[in-house]
Amino acid sequence: MKKAKPKLSKEEKRLIPKLVQYYLDNRGDLEAFLDGFAGQIVTSTRLKEHMHSVKWRMKDPEHLRDKLVRKILQGKQDGKPYLVTTKNLFWKVTDLAGIRILHLHTQQADEINRGLQAIFEEELFTVVEGPTARTWDDESRDYFKSVNIKTTKSRSLYTSVHYVIKPRKKTKYTCEIQVRTLMEEVWGEVNHSLNYPRETKSLACREQIAALARTTSASTRLVDSIFRSHADFQKAHGK
Repeated sequence: MKKAKPKLSKEEKRLIPKLVQYYLDNRGDLEAFLDGFAGQIVTSTRLKEHMHSVKWRMKDPEHLRDKLVRKILQGKQDGKPYLVTTKNLFWKVTDLAGIRILHLHTQQADEINRGLQAIFEEELFTVVEGPTARTWDDESRDYFKSVNIKTTKSRSLYTSVHYVIKPRKKTKYTCEIQVRTLMEEVWGEVNHSLNYPRETKSLACREQIAALARTTSASTRLVDSIFRSHADFQKAHGK
């Protein structure tokens, strides 16, 4: 017999809008931290030559609502209750504040990681998670392992290095950092537009997104190869 899909209880249906409103009413400190930290990244001389651009945002309240619903239902399905309250919301949901660092080729991830670690140390930020490279691609996994960045297999068809940090303050909140190539960002934006907060029901779109992931991966490798060729040329010609 097919297992019935889990549903939200009346209590959970009442809780979710309360959590979203609590987020809206209390996000001031986190938003100020996000803006200040993003400014440090943008102005870092160590990071500047390895980054293409930096984006940051506070989570959209509707996206938070949808995420809470997904997490609670998934917890019921897995037999692992997702216990979230106003007391732990800013700690439990780690991507209420998010920063994305974009770069041109994969090898820059190592220097970006070193630059970020220097900022974490200087500003006394605690790294709660990461750096972890989430990737479905074996070649990318080998590279990240070579520069001592842990890897995990991504269920989504993208490659990105993730961190979760928090300031050493009494107020508990976290910020998520993602580091990815511009090519991966193209796939991410297309996938996000069609599959977030709800997955597209179009089989054709799902197949095309999977094909785009493979094209993106091949394009990233080509960009990596171009920069390696350029570095080899300069080395050979003393430049």
